[in-house]
Amino acid sequence: MASGNVKRLRIAGKATVHLGDWARGGLTRGDHKACDHDLGGKEQSIPCGRVDAKTGHLRSTFGRASKPSACIVDTLEARWNVLDAPEKAATELLQIPMDHGPASRGVRTQVLHRMVQCADQIGTPIHRLYDPPDHSTYHPIERCWGLRELHWHGTKLVEVETRLAWATSMTWQGIHPVVALSRQGYQKGMTLGKKARRAVESRLERHPELPKWDILIRPASTA
Repeated sequence: MASGNVKRLRIAGKATVHLGDWARGGLTRGDHKACDHDLGGKEQSIPCGRVDAKTGHLRSTFGRASKPSACIVDTLEARWNVLDAPEKAATELLQIPMDHGPASRGVRTQVLHRMVQCADQIGTPIHRLYDPPDHSTYHPIERCWGLRELHWHGTKLVEVETRLAWATSMTWQGIHPVVALSRQGYQKGMTLGKKARRAVESRLERHPELPKWDILIRPASTA
């Protein structure tokens, strides 16, 4: 970390945000009336966020589909793609501390499969570290979610534009986040066969004492 050649990104998804003519807590901004409970609206938003541990840069992507493992890896690849060539060349290791949620845990074959593909694509080792269970309060992205909830509390999130505008106007460490809307669709229930799972596992360098919590993935060219 001290060498400056390690890029450390915190990535996590957040619970579904329901959109409709209601406000959490029964409070609204201005004179507009709103329902104080979710009355069964079907429109929803599922955010996924990423924080750069060095710069504090926050980026949130709001999707309308489910939140599978592929969405998390897509968020990582999007961040890598916006780096300039010198920064990519200087990055010797991409370290991803994550919570131990069901979509990203160290035994989740789909996310590990996509992470192996990502390492091969970017040509840079990926080091995955996991927080202990029930320790999400130490995850910076969770603090971002908490600030965002306080920021738009009382706002009726009826339209997509309203949600994005409020998410953009908050600040994290004095910086306005970059907010994007994704209409990418993902299939549910995708599984890997035994042969494919063995191939993925052969690419993982698990820590001997913390095999589910500390995983290194090297690109195919250096594995």
